Amino acid sequence: MLGKSAVNLYRVAQTPITVTKGGKRDIRTQFGAICYRLVQGKPQILLVTSRTRKRWIIPKGWPADGLTPAQAASQEAWEEGGVKGKSHGLCLGIYGYVKELGPSDTLPCIVAVYPLRVKTMSDTYPESGQRRRKWFSQRKAARKVDSPELREIIDHFDPRFLR
Repeated sequence: MLGKSAVNLYRVAQTPITVTKGGKRDIRTQFGAICYRLVQGKPQILLVTSRTRKRWIIPKGWPADGLTPAQAASQEAWEEGGVKGKSHGLCLGIYGYVKELGPSDTLPCIVAVYPLRVKTMSDTYPESGQRRRKWFSQRKAARKVDSPELREIIDHFDPRFLR
C-alpha cells in the first residue's frame, strides 16, 4: 500500500526535462494519454492521427502551468481526440520520439504516459478538423503505433490494476 506522501508524488506538476549534450538540441518532456474504454470487459484504445504525417499516435502535448502531468495528458486527450473522462496519476511508462518541427528541424522528446478512462466523446473539439480518431482493440492499437516503447506500454496496459 502506498503511503500518503507517495500518492502526493503524482499530484506534483512537472516542468520540462531538458538535457543538452554536445551542442545538440534539448530533450523535451511531454505528457500523453492512453485513452481507453471497456467493451465486454476488454479495453479498447483510442488513437488519433498526427497532424502532418497522419500516423496513429496517442494524444500528447507539453506540460501546462497549474496542471499535474495526468491532467495535462487529459487536456491533450480533449484537444486532440475530443474525449473526457477519469484520469489516473500513475505513469504507465515513458517512450521517446523525434518531433518534426519543419523540413530540416527536429526536437527529441520523451513522453510520460497516463491512463484516461473515457466517459464522453464529442464530435466538436479543438483539433477535430486536423486529426482522425479511431477505437482499436488493445492488440491492434499496439501494432498501429510506430514507437516500440509505446507499443510495449499499450501491450502491457491492464486497467484492472487502476483504482
